[in-house]
Amino acid sequence: MSTLVEELAYDVEVVGLLASRRHRYEGRPSDGPAPAEDGEMRERVEVRAGLGVVGDRYFGRRAHAHAAVTLIDEAAVLSAARRIGVVGPVDPLVTRRNVVLRGIEVDRLVGSEVVLDCGEGEVRLAVRRPARPCGWMDQALGPGGHRALRGHGGVRCEPLSDGVLRLGPAVLRTRVDLTTLPL
Repeated sequence: MSTLVEELAYDVEVVGLLASRRHRYEGRPSDGPAPAEDGEMRERVEVRAGLGVVGDRYFGRRAHAHAAVTLIDEAAVLSAARRIGVVGPVDPLVTRRNVVLRGIEVDRLVGSEVVLDCGEGEVRLAVRRPARPCGWMDQALGPGGHRALRGHGGVRCEPLSDGVLRLGPAVLRTRVDLTTLPL
């Protein structure tokens, strides 16, 4: 006999939003990333069901339909930076994930559905798979960044509803109990 797990609500904060029209990490890492475009770091983004983040390079791309929105945990990025000896401030958006959250371990959400509510309407996401860090993290975060982020590189999601995400406090609802220790 199985029991139905009720939806749990977690207070989180959206601390970073990114909608980039082009890929900055192309070519050889030793050449460095392409310069950031004006306006790619946002205070607010629109999400469209089945399409992704409006204005992002993966918006409406069929090959990315199940991975059009990426989330990462700010604490995971900061922890990785500390482990590789980075001193000073670290911008979690160097990972190039669309949404940076504070207050929740997003990597534990793979295989679930979540609702993120920033106060301008709910955004429902199917968390499809991990977002694996790339070798560019050795350049963007620092030597060893790629390895340090393995298993903590965030998640790739399919947007199931239209909505708006904005910087600031939010509520994330899921059936995943994040109060227990991971297996």
